[in-house]
Amino acid sequence: MATITVGLVFGGCSGEHEVSIRSAVAIARALASGGNAQKYTVLPVYIGKDGVWLAGSAAEAILTAGVPPQEVSEAPVATARDRLPQFDQMADVDIWFPVLHGPNGEDGTVQGLFTLMQRPYVGSGVLGSAVGMDKIAMKAAFAQAGLPQVKYLAVNRSEVWSNPCVFPKLCDRIETELGYPCFVKPANLGSSVGIAKATSRKELEAALDSAASYDRRIIVETGVVAREVECAVLGNDHPRASLLGEITFQSDFYDYETKYTSGQSQHTIPAAVPQEVARRIQEMAIAAFQTIDAAGLSRVDFFYIEATGEVLINEINTFPGFTATSMYPMMWEASGVPFEELVDTLIQLGFERTGSGGTQG
Repeated sequence: MATITVGLVFGGCSGEHEVSIRSAVAIARALASGGNAQKYTVLPVYIGKDGVWLAGSAAEAILTAGVPPQEVSEAPVATARDRLPQFDQMADVDIWFPVLHGPNGEDGTVQGLFTLMQRPYVGSGVLGSAVGMDKIAMKAAFAQAGLPQVKYLAVNRSEVWSNPCVFPKLCDRIETELGYPCFVKPANLGSSVGIAKATSRKELEAALDSAASYDRRIIVETGVVAREVECAVLGNDHPRASLLGEITFQSDFYDYETKYTSGQSQHTIPAAVPQEVARRIQEMAIAAFQTIDAAGLSRVDFFYIEATGEVLINEINTFPGFTATSMYPMMWEASGVPFEELVDTLIQLGFERTGSGGTQG
């Protein structure tokens, strides 16, 4: 029986390059295990930090090592042509599995490329990926859908890197409307990259300057005292929600180092919340998934304010991490869907969403 060739794309031009490699290692292992081994053939495809695509043995070596290759100081500058897939095995790919986190991978760009190629792929389409990536657009969509959120303000880099009259007025506005503590985030980065907590004017100014170095769009949110609860969603037009997971940590907030360093955070699945609260979070997770027209998979994060019973949606991640410390596969494992089955299901959902001879939207 012929196997299905999966183009496993990993790496990418984002600050989450290393996390992408680790996620791809876990997914490749699952595709080579159990019943999947007879069903799938994996073609590793690595996108370097310079945007150059590598396939076959070169990509396989990086996947085996689990870390990016050493950068060569005298490497030729990549051209626009270099940043397009041009390898011979491309015609053999039956479905693409973009294991890419953050910009240039989770934001609709590579999804648009696969759509132009008229090939099926795993995960959300262009619209769901783009809206799910940009926190400002995401929150606008959630507000329109009536999903409760923390209070926030959208900021442009031009307001931060502006003349001495504009920036102080921006800080005044944030202090008046949101107060302290508040969180400053680049709108289009994941894995907590570039996020800072501000408890004073000095910290706010530094956080805004830092966020502006990552993205021209910035979001500032009021801080809340709450438990951080997550829900995994799986499916296309009829998605289902997993058991809930809760993250606890000792650091000031769930930053990049805490998220991806073993032992820095603790995961509890299922989260110890009242049944009615769990049901409400699962319903809101599915509503968020459908609001942005996500597909295949998403992890939806919430704030649960235990004192009042209030639940606020934080964000949706249309391609969450698949590393050893990642909540998405752990929540499905606890819900009765083992890792190998989860990866197989995602591929089948990719084919389903595309339809025979169609393109994924």
